[in-house]
Amino acid sequence: MNKPKRYTITTALPYTNGPIHIGHLAGVYVPADIYARYLRLTGNDVILIGGSDEHGVPITIKAKNEGVTPQDIVDKYHAIIKKSFEDFGITFDNYSRTSAEVHHKTASEFFTTLNDKGEFIEEVTEQLYDTEANQFLADRFVVGTCPKCGNEESYGDQCENCGTSHNATDLINPKSALTGNKPTLKQTKHWFLPLDKHEAFLKEWILEGHKKDWKPNVYGQCKSWIDDGLRPRAVTRDLNWGIPVPAKGGEGKVLYVWFDAPIGYISSTIEWAEREGKDWRPYWKDQDTKLIHFIGKDNIVFHCIIFPAMLKAEGSYILPENVPANEFLNLEGNKLSTSKNWAVWLPEYLKEFPDQQDVLRYALTANAPETKDNDFTWKDFQARNNNELVAIFGNFINRVVVLTNKYYDGVVPTPNALSQVDEETLAAVKAYPDVISSSIERYRFREAQQELMNLARLGNKYLADEEPWKVIKIDEARTQTIMYVALQIASALATLSEPFLPFTSEKLKKMLCFTLNDKGENEYHAELVEASHWNEITSKEVLLPAGHKIGKAELLFSKIEDITIQAQLDKLEANKKANETANAVAEPQKDTITFEDFTKLDIRVGTILEAEKMPKAKKLLVLKVDTGIDVRTIVSGIAESFTAEEVIGKRVTVLVNLAPRVLRGIESEGMILMTETPDGKLVFVNPDNINVENGLQIS
Repeated sequence: MNKPKRYTITTALPYTNGPIHIGHLAGVYVPADIYARYLRLTGNDVILIGGSDEHGVPITIKAKNEGVTPQDIVDKYHAIIKKSFEDFGITFDNYSRTSAEVHHKTASEFFTTLNDKGEFIEEVTEQLYDTEANQFLADRFVVGTCPKCGNEESYGDQCENCGTSHNATDLINPKSALTGNKPTLKQTKHWFLPLDKHEAFLKEWILEGHKKDWKPNVYGQCKSWIDDGLRPRAVTRDLNWGIPVPAKGGEGKVLYVWFDAPIGYISSTIEWAEREGKDWRPYWKDQDTKLIHFIGKDNIVFHCIIFPAMLKAEGSYILPENVPANEFLNLEGNKLSTSKNWAVWLPEYLKEFPDQQDVLRYALTANAPETKDNDFTWKDFQARNNNELVAIFGNFINRVVVLTNKYYDGVVPTPNALSQVDEETLAAVKAYPDVISSSIERYRFREAQQELMNLARLGNKYLADEEPWKVIKIDEARTQTIMYVALQIASALATLSEPFLPFTSEKLKKMLCFTLNDKGENEYHAELVEASHWNEITSKEVLLPAGHKIGKAELLFSKIEDITIQAQLDKLEANKKANETANAVAEPQKDTITFEDFTKLDIRVGTILEAEKMPKAKKLLVLKVDTGIDVRTIVSGIAESFTAEEVIGKRVTVLVNLAPRVLRGIESEGMILMTETPDGKLVFVNPDNINVENGLQIS
């Protein structure tokens, strides 16, 4: 399409059953915000639209587990998510929620329009039903084996392992997530969107129209779905949480979440327009508008096939120009998991790394899963900060501002004759906006950010090569030119960094005195306000004019120490162990024995009198134990859980008639009975009554 008059940018609606983690940020929200900020800086009419998805089955599961209502859950997490986005600098023009009245009205009207046009099929089908729970099972209430990849923990609507979308009835060996029982099939009436009716249109629109401009992972998944043949998809469900079906026979049913959620983009836009006194329709119905959906790969089918089919069936809406979906981000080599608490949660990050939003934005963008799954590690996060943000970007800005204040009391010096290096450097600076723009407009945000850092590298190299701290001693006129050129680079960085490092950009603009005074005028040069516009870097001859006074130096970034990173790794390890403990499964029962077999065991209460480490043995302690019938030596493999000193005086349970065994030259006469916790810690099995004497038998 030609240059659009306006842009409508949407982000996937997060489920309000928990806070936001780094996987959400890397996959959807950081790239969307980079794109929106860039478009605003280049003078475009842009709205960034988002909101909370509050009707998903995960909400009802969370509410059931916590013993509260679904409304309690969505109210809690909507507030947490919305504030996290605000604190992290995601510049939503409107962040709504699907429980809002405007959304219920918009989604109901959308359904009614399609229903009145005969775009749905009403059909009685067999759905999975839990007889014990006495209810139909929504897709997320069913778990079974994926028919495509064999994952035994696939949900009823989608396999999180291979990303395949399917129906709950397609699962092999399905089980109810409510009771664990095998569900039965029961008849129920639902409304279906006949995707097969739109197959020819989708083939032409996607497979022919977007073969070259859509990302390979998006195009490939769409092609696979279309090539497999499209089938009718239910748009209603038997639930009591959601938007009631506005049609005769819809009692006790709600709009399926995948149908109502994308309409949330429209209702959120309507909410924004009503607040701002604007008309929402051009942003969704004008062919001169460019619609972009930012999502993760698990939502590709919904945004590229199903939602466009809905819009096409309605007839008055534009279709998305692009859906630059990302792949998944892993954490320390393992898949991010909300249920297993294997995640870096945004609220916790903002608390533990105050004023370091840009460090996480930078690390996530540098390692964004744009074409394949990528891995976030805390060590890489630390290296990105220390070796790039601190050592390159921050170091350059600090040296420029400090030297300008030292040599010229903070006033931009008047340049003298420019050398060839100066001219080449300034020409390179003017080229960077177009270079970065090219990457952003092709949704290559990693590449774009790398070019930003290359500009900072250019500045560092220029200073290192020209050495103004040495030249000042022999040629003051040349030093003025060097510092003037360096300040132009710093000025360009202040603007070009805004999409990627918005908090840093704001600090840098204040440091360079780009900001307005209380009268709305620049305190030194009014033209500097224009210089913060993206295109001015290329078109303006001068960004920071001679005579302009800058502020004092402030550190933009600070080094992150090993101890800080280790604390995060320790927290993850603790989460892993806690999860293992919570999900520990008891060992199966051993073979059945007779009572006579048991009576052969002579188990007594005893006390450990002495203990010492077995030489050259990692696990063994040599114990002297009072069994009540004698004092004997027992060698026990407990040294990794206890020191010799802490077991002395312990009351223990001893198998005394175990055949003696020689271990490393020491005869062991018995066995101390122990159990082991899920995290591998040994625990003594001992009497809880201190008055039990040594030698008493356990029977």
